[in-house]
Amino acid sequence: MSDQRLWDDVDAYFTALLSPEDDILRAALRDSEAEGLPHINVTPPQGRLLQLLARLQGARAILEIGTLGGYSTIWLARALPADGRLVSLEYDPHHADVARRNLARAGLDRIVEVRVGPALESLPLLADENPPPFDLVFIDADKANNARYVEWSLRLTRTGSLIVLDNVVRGGRVTDGSDPDPSVRGTRAALELIAGHPRLEGTAIQTVGGKGHDGFALARVVA
Repeated sequence: MSDQRLWDDVDAYFTALLSPEDDILRAALRDSEAEGLPHINVTPPQGRLLQLLARLQGARAILEIGTLGGYSTIWLARALPADGRLVSLEYDPHHADVARRNLARAGLDRIVEVRVGPALESLPLLADENPPPFDLVFIDADKANNARYVEWSLRLTRTGSLIVLDNVVRGGRVTDGSDPDPSVRGTRAALELIAGHPRLEGTAIQTVGGKGHDGFALARVVA
């Protein structure tokens, strides 16, 4: 049995036992695929992890950078109270339309707002609104700008907030400081920012599973 087949089998076991998808989540994936969106959403165990992190945070406000079809958004929004708020930033208008439909079907459109445009343009506009600090930020957008997304996350959070950065392993290439790939360089810059920033404490974990060899970083705002 190949490594990937074994990882897939373990993910399937964990999903069935601990993070089963319901009809709404399955429909979000089905419709996203039918609309031609790339198959790069989080896995069900990863979605459950995000949901548990949001609940452990007691999150009332969540910021997501990178919506895609709204699959991870549904997992996160379900952790919010009825008067909670989730703002999700999506570059692609078509992706945003699909996500809005998926969120409406999930009954979450009243607490989730999908904003369209480059995140580095949307984030300053959001900051200008002076919103209450976000309790959790999930970054899963273009990797070249990861460090800038972490910097903006710091401006929009508070002491005790949690920042989650997805896809930090890059198939193991993250260790290569000479790799010219902007996704690798951007991820390394974000990790180095987390390591050296006086307001952050964090770690990174590598994972295997349905998304291959991957991983995520966690950073807590400490000041």
